[in-house]
Amino acid sequence: MADTRHTKVLIIGSGPAGYTAAVYAARAMINPILVQGIQPGGQLTITTEVENWPGDTHVMGPDLMVRMEAHATAMGAEVISDHISSLDLSKRPFVAQADSGITFTADAVILATGAQAKWLGLPSEEKFKGFGVSACATCDGFFYRGKEVVVIGGGNTAEGEALFLTNFATKVTLIHRRDTLRAEKIMQDRLFKHPKIVMQWDSEVTEVLGTDAPSSVTGVRTHNLKTGEMKDVPCHGFFVAIGHAPASELVKDQLPLHNGGYVQVEAGSTRTAIPGVFAAGDLTDHIYRQAVTSAGMGCMAALDAEKFLAGTEH
Repeated sequence: MADTRHTKVLIIGSGPAGYTAAVYAARAMINPILVQGIQPGGQLTITTEVENWPGDTHVMGPDLMVRMEAHATAMGAEVISDHISSLDLSKRPFVAQADSGITFTADAVILATGAQAKWLGLPSEEKFKGFGVSACATCDGFFYRGKEVVVIGGGNTAEGEALFLTNFATKVTLIHRRDTLRAEKIMQDRLFKHPKIVMQWDSEVTEVLGTDAPSSVTGVRTHNLKTGEMKDVPCHGFFVAIGHAPASELVKDQLPLHNGGYVQVEAGSTRTAIPGVFAAGDLTDHIYRQAVTSAGMGCMAALDAEKFLAGTEH
């Protein structure tokens, strides 16, 4: 018979929002259970250098998440390596089904599932995923030592990927649809000064080029949006860094969403449209999307959940 476990607070997701919520809920003696999801630690586990986390002038993303998990467990939170595949918010206690077969029931739920990488949606991109096409330079950059790579994007993610890849590649071509970047000025300054980085402005990638036996990327075909020129850019690796989409699949038919899938919460709180269900971090935030703001929202969610539970118990 499948195992069923009950908790006062079930936290789904394990980035800065989830782990911070776990710390605060544990300190409130709520005994939370946190289910990590497919990518324990969230996006920071595929980020190298973090320079804007208060108290650390420089910290590696994976190291920061290891510390957060250790903090949560030290406070008394139970952290489980599993993935929630379905969630029923139609009645309390709420019911979550995990891939392992465990059924979790909870008096309150904190959603902290974060966001996932966006893709271009090209058939050739899909064909070469894992064979030269990647959305994670920190995961796959090592494989391109001494080779040429292409990055597409114009924000902090793309600039960070491009700069990281210079540790391995001989040349990094950064392709952007516009003629200016959205990234922070300090990152742009580093980017433009780097001898290995070449910019290709006003362009989009229309096709990933490669071979079938064995499957490998040989270049990308680009289209200049101003001149109409088509150009093939040789490369061994193609990194897609065009942003992230909120991971709201679990609740897309149960909670109001906005701005392309972000869970809607009440202004100044983490309360969703369903009492007892709270949301925090990149799942709700389409404006700031920073580790520190996600952690702050995780704190808010735990405090909101604690207040909700106290009200229902009395």
